Order: sequence, then structure tokens, then C-alpha cells
Amino acid sequence: MLNDTQCRTAKAKERAYKLSDDKGLYLEVKPNGVKSWRYRFKLEKDGVLKESIFAIGNYASAPAGESEEAAQARRAGGLFTLAEARAERLKARGLVKQGINPAHERQLEKIKRVQQSAITFESVATEWLAMKDWEAVTKKRRLDMLQRVVFPKIGALPMRQITPPHILDVLQAAHKQNGPTVAAEARRTMSGIFEFAISTLRADSDPVHPVRKALPPNKTQHKRPLSFEEIAQLFRDLEKHGGRFETRCAFKLMWWTLCRPNEAVEAKWSEFDLDKAEWRIPAERMKKRKEHVIPLPKQAVEMLRVQHGLTGHYEHVFPGRDDRHKPMSMASFRQMLNVLGWAGKFSPHATRTTGSTRLNEMGFSSDWIERQLAHTEPNSVRRTYNHADYFGDRAKMMQQWADLLDKK
Repeated sequence: MLNDTQCRTAKAKERAYKLSDDKGLYLEVKPNGVKSWRYRFKLEKDGVLKESIFAIGNYASAPAGESEEAAQARRAGGLFTLAEARAERLKARGLVKQGINPAHERQLEKIKRVQQSAITFESVATEWLAMKDWEAVTKKRRLDMLQRVVFPKIGALPMRQITPPHILDVLQAAHKQNGPTVAAEARRTMSGIFEFAISTLRADSDPVHPVRKALPPNKTQHKRPLSFEEIAQLFRDLEKHGGRFETRCAFKLMWWTLCRPNEAVEAKWSEFDLDKAEWRIPAERMKKRKEHVIPLPKQAVEMLRVQHGLTGHYEHVFPGRDDRHKPMSMASFRQMLNVLGWAGKFSPHATRTTGSTRLNEMGFSSDWIERQLAHTEPNSVRRTYNHADYFGDRAKMMQQWADLLDKK
């Protein structure tokens, strides 16, 4: 058997020669001075034992005090010490005993690594999103979150290379830059994508699980209705906001009509008939996929006429700041609330809860309120027979609501 001194001091000759070790392992010393580890084995093929050679790599003498990380990098570069070559020989012999050619196995492993590197988080996420039975607008919003928050950090990484620290970095950045709600959505989405990857054998575990509780819980009371005093303070603070005029207008439209935040920021001029004081939101933009006609109080009509002079030549009532051919982002509301000091105390989604609670307190019919909010009648029998729109009644109710907001 060889020792390291023999390997290290072996000199090149005019012709290649071999230094035998044990059980098929030998060191081939080439005329150019390169020393290569080879493993000679016999494998049965078509009933006949045939000899083959497996190239392990080149000889290297490990430097004193070499770290394991440095050793792994060296081996990845094809350089093996005597002890390491013997370990590789041992693994190769195990394959031969199973009737497997170690050279073929290495080629297969290389192909697997190439395939695994092509299975990136973004590719799996796109596939996961495509198979979801969601409406196009819902998929678009989820994809937008992924593109803004997740893909820049881990989108290009192979699924099996993503670790809990990667996930924690995504969540911490999202919590700081986008808020706790977006961070929570990112956490749920990433976990769903990994669950899908595991079921399709493209991941072994969910790295989201170990860090799922790393961030503080979202204490924002999104569903809590504001009191009349809080509404008054919010509107007073709103008038002091020095940000975009369009953001304030979209925010007021949401309050005057009790529409959903996304319905306000994505509103299109084609949906409005200001002479009739009507806003007709098409089915594809509604959560329940049913057209919704909203009466506009005079305050909303007046604001929209002014806004038309500013953005009437665009498709959207409230176009984006950077791309005027797209609607403004819902993040505009959150940023404004942060500036006003309302972050953590109020969410735009709580507008509808507030409106419903206060309008019920004011004695308005629950049927009118639920229809204004585009809610579905929970009683299936009543839903079948009640097709009333209550548009006229809702118009009077929402005018009183808008007048009340003006007084606050």
C-alpha cells in the first residue's frame, strides 16, 4: 500500500507509470507531472466480466490545518489526498458490488444536479400559482407580491438550496419594508409553494416552518371599526397630509362609497357616469365576480370631476406615480397612513367594517348596507327570492354618510 510520502515525491518519467495502492486503487503519474487517482474494477456485462477504469481525480497533499470547508472546495475541484482517494474507492466498490458502474453513476448524479439547479423557486412558484383555482385578478395580486418581496431574494435559487435563514431574511425584510400583513402573506405563500414542491418531489422539506414564528404577531386590528371620534381625527390628519393629491382622493372615495381598497385604487374612468352619479364596477373586478353598481354622493362626484381634469386622459382615475398607464398601488394607502401616524391603528380594509357598524347604529336597513358592501345574502332561501338592488335607498343612505364624514 502507498503512503503519502511516496505519492508526494513521485517524479514524472518519459512515460506514464502507476503506483499501486490496494483493491484496485492506483496513482498514475503522467509525463507532464500530473498525478491522477484511478480505480480498476471488473463489472459483468452480457455475462462476461469486463475491466473498466474509474477516474477519481488528481492527487493533492492537504496543507496543515486545512479547514473542512477548504477541503470540500478542494475535492469539488477534483483534488484528493491518499485517504480521500481511498474513501472514494470504497464508495465506488460499493456501487460495483451492486452491479453499478461508478462512472455511469457519477454522470447520472451530474445530470441530477443540473436538473435540480434548473428547478428554481420562481419556476415552481409560477407553476404553483398557475394551478390555483383563483380569479385572474387574485393571481395577479399574489404574483405582484412575489415579484416585489420574494423573487428578488430567493427566486433564482434552486428549491433544495433554500434554507431557513434565506426565508427569515425574506420575512424580516418584508416586515420592515412592506409591513406585517405583507410579511404574513409572503410566509403563507412560500410555505404553500414548498408544500407543492415536496408533493412533486422537488423539495425535501419546508424551510418556512422553523422560522414561521420568528416575527412578532401582527397587532394591527384590521377589522376593528373606528369610533366617530377616531374617524374625525383620521380625516383631520388626512387634510394635513402633504403627499399625493390622488392618494387622498382615492382614500376619500373608498370612505364615501365603502368600496374595497383595491376597487378604489384600480378604478377606471369607463366605470363612471358622473351625470347619473353612478359607479358601475364590472364583475371581473369584484370579489364575488358580479357587477356592482354604487351610488355616488355629491362629494364623490365633485371630487371626480376635478380629478377628471387631471387624469381624464388616462385609463385609470388614479394612475400610478411611476407608470401612469397602470393604477396606483395599494401600498400608497399604507405609506400615507405611516406618515400620518395611523399605522398599526387602522387598516384601509377596516373602512368597510367601520361603515357597516356605524350605518347599522344609525338605523339604516341591514339589506341596504349589505347590498352597498356587495355582500352575498347568507340565507340561501332569502338569497333566491331577494334580488332587490335598493339603489335609491342606498343613494340616500350614502349621501347622509358622506355628509356625516364632512362634519367630522
